[in-house]
Amino acid sequence: MAEVLCKCGIKREPGYLYFVDKKGNAARCKMARKGQKSDKKQEVLHECGIKRESGYLYFIDKKGNCARAKMARGGKKKKR
Repeated sequence: MAEVLCKCGIKREPGYLYFVDKKGNAARCKMARKGQKSDKKQEVLHECGIKRESGYLYFIDKKGNCARAKMARGGKKKKR
């Protein structure tokens, strides 16, 4: 279940990848088309400054807001 951290309301456009960057800001990158190299130039859309925590996935939701979801843990449970 996703938890909205910042209500940015970013208008999404096709051809762009939307994500929360390392600094906790809403950002986007132009996606590569067939036969082209991907443009890794990042464009910050909203400076949220969200404090990131390990064990969570940070992303831009369908409404254009910064959100996070708890990541599943891998591996087996220890036997006692």
